[in-house]
Amino acid sequence: MMRVFMAILCSLMVVCSVSAQISRNKGTDGQAAIYRLPLFERAVRCTKYFEGWHSEKHHPYVGYGHKLLPGERYSARTMTKREADVLLRKDLRKFCAMFRKFGKDSLLLATLAYNVGPYRLLGSKKIHKSALIRKLEAGDRNIYREYIAFCNYKGKRHAMLLKRRKAEFALLYEP
Repeated sequence: MMRVFMAILCSLMVVCSVSAQISRNKGTDGQAAIYRLPLFERAVRCTKYFEGWHSEKHHPYVGYGHKLLPGERYSARTMTKREADVLLRKDLRKFCAMFRKFGKDSLLLATLAYNVGPYRLLGSKKIHKSALIRKLEAGDRNIYREYIAFCNYKGKRHAMLLKRRKAEFALLYEP
């Protein structure tokens, strides 16, 4: 009787082990799938994931984090997911053009600018040019630390923003 019980127990453990292995492999395949996408599509999906959906309570932001500009008439109440997707892609293309001189880093910078605003990177009358941009302009592409430094909210380090920056860098930085 004990041998039968042990045989059943061992069989159950093998089945559970194989099942867990299959689950882990599926997770790995799912994670690897995003790396098979074109860079721009990676940027879109990453931004959608971290921005989430913006409703009326997030005004002046709509869709997947588009900041309403003067004269724009988008409404969070009536915006569809498709319209928001089109708007996100339009914004990312606009920011890519803004950072075009940085070559293969333009999409990475565009994605960051979408979240923090281009003035935080390029500077303005009140804000100095970022260390990230200064480093790239000097020809130094060793920018990981400068990139992930953009993880503060209201002056404090924010864990989710750090996670977002690390994900963006992993998905969009091309050595």
